[in-house]
Amino acid sequence: MRVADMNWMQVEAVLEHEDRAVLPLGSTEQHAYLSLATDSILAERVATAAAEPLGVPVFPVVSYGITPYFTAYPGTVTLRSATFLSLVREILDGISEAGFRRILIVNGHGGNAPAQALAAEWATEHPGARIKFHNWWNAPRTIAKVREIDPKASHASWMESFPWTRVEGVTVPRESKPMVDLTRLSSLDPRETRSLLGDGSFGGLHRRSDDEILAVWEVAIQETRELLAGGWS
Repeated sequence: MRVADMNWMQVEAVLEHEDRAVLPLGSTEQHAYLSLATDSILAERVATAAAEPLGVPVFPVVSYGITPYFTAYPGTVTLRSATFLSLVREILDGISEAGFRRILIVNGHGGNAPAQALAAEWATEHPGARIKFHNWWNAPRTIAKVREIDPKASHASWMESFPWTRVEGVTVPRESKPMVDLTRLSSLDPRETRSLLGDGSFGGLHRRSDDEILAVWEVAIQETRELLAGGWS
């Protein structure tokens, strides 16, 4: 259940029997031919699909993250690390103060990695609280499924091309793009990054069949749900 679809009285009623909640983290950044909100869309959708059968509320996605390297692409918006971490900390404070004691963070953007250390730190400051940090796209079974289908998969490639992240009316190249040298990429400024990447994809096919990508999605939902369901002690 999405908190965005509830009122405060309904949340209070949930708290009478449930102390788990989910916080998705996303980003607004270039994803080649896909939506600029891809990371946010996927984090919120996988969190909601995983939590719904368990009756666990999902808070609205944090739709801005840390992505300074893509700022030469129009539409990309980045937060300073300190701003992002302060925002996540205060959201966790609010969720905890409402009465939720077990919080699963479902992260959809690699640049948000500093939030994992923050989450661990936050938990030590809140006795009785439990927190888990989950990078849904590279969790063990999910990334194994991706590699089983096609190991050439990365940012803005087929592995993020779901029916709900595609932009209507956009035609994507059919050929596979050479994989980028990540070591070289990490040393570049935003303009150099755009020059190297071109359309923004890190390489591989831009799209595979819906059957293949939805098979990845089902694994991701199940893996996320299992993390939410157990292992909180």
